[in-house]
Amino acid sequence: MSLDAPREVRTARSVAEVYDYGAHVWSWRLDGQPVLWTSGSSRYERGKPLRGGIPVCWPWFGPGRSGDKTPAHGLARVSSWTLKDLRETPDGARLAYQLTSRGVPEALPGTDWTLTYDVSVGEDLELALTVTNTGSVPFSYELALHTYLTVGDVRQVSVSGLDGASYLDKVTGRRERQEGDVTVTQETDRVYDGGGEIVVTDPVLGRRLLVSTEGAANTVVWNPWVAKAAAMSDFGDDEWPGMLCIEAGNVLEHAVHLSPGAAASVRYRAEVVPLSAPTGY
Repeated sequence: MSLDAPREVRTARSVAEVYDYGAHVWSWRLDGQPVLWTSGSSRYERGKPLRGGIPVCWPWFGPGRSGDKTPAHGLARVSSWTLKDLRETPDGARLAYQLTSRGVPEALPGTDWTLTYDVSVGEDLELALTVTNTGSVPFSYELALHTYLTVGDVRQVSVSGLDGASYLDKVTGRRERQEGDVTVTQETDRVYDGGGEIVVTDPVLGRRLLVSTEGAANTVVWNPWVAKAAAMSDFGDDEWPGMLCIEAGNVLEHAVHLSPGAAASVRYRAEVVPLSAPTGY
């Protein structure tokens, strides 16, 4: 079954499209320029993930810590969320979504929980995902806001803010330590320990993307490069140079353990500045 059209919200400088399916922020344009990347080969079918924008990965990341979970990246991104509130002003818009264990009991069997997701659109994009344990038993989960950013040419981009951080290279399976800025010269799939403030410098588009996170123990950097892009049915063979994922998450050994009545949040903020402007980071 095909998806319903996304909700479009407009502010003085930006336009965003958000699907109720997955509470998926599909696109965000600032001054007419795309900031989020979307694939021209994405499927728009219920039960299938959207390729691009910002998928919400929960309650597991990839195949999960056990390595055998399906679908990849959990059930939240292929579930229909409830829009609880939508407010628009000339300078900003806010969408508030909710997903509960009543709607997706198979996500974490035997538990009760509520996800709330606030999306704020304006001169920057701000996301806040909160998980609340509304039941009587504890549970653990992984989480990622799997943000696809538009870049001019990923081979010319540099990412600062991760110097000295330890990371798992999921391509090689080895633990490494970052030295200097991150650059992409081959398939890249890295789970860094640490979050906070990241700067993506893009000389081709003449801008910097400033990313800040809260409540995230991990930063994931991903680009499929040539062979993996060609192997993915919902990813165009020649699309990989135009995107880079900078994700905020709590994954692998940093999975969140939530006691009854407790709540935990992850926040993600993206801002665009000219290449010549000071970052403030």
